[in-house]
Amino acid sequence: MKEYLLLFRNISGDNSYILTPQDMAEDMPSWQGWIGNIAMQGKLVATQPIEYQGIIINNNGIHEGPDKGENNVLVAGFLICKADSPEEVQAWSKTCPILKYQHGSVEIRPVIPFPIS
Repeated sequence: MKEYLLLFRNISGDNSYILTPQDMAEDMPSWQGWIGNIAMQGKLVATQPIEYQGIIINNNGIHEGPDKGENNVLVAGFLICKADSPEEVQAWSKTCPILKYQHGSVEIRPVIPFPIS
């Protein structure tokens, strides 16, 4: 089995996620069910939402974050899972609760294990 990193992206507001506390409370059962399905198969490695504020360090110095890209879209959380194929991860991702939002998306990235010498 291979590990995959799923990055959950959504549009942001000024200094906060665009989601309201009510939206987040209403979405929680959907997220619990979606993540629970992966966990029940023994394929969940880790998952967390992440705070809005962050620090960006690059060659030009240290900057307050988050990195919202060109379209005000940012990473709102992540999930690391194990799967038998990329298609399995794609099938899970097609039912991710983030997709209920117009600008919501799931980016799937295979994890490359460090070689063990």
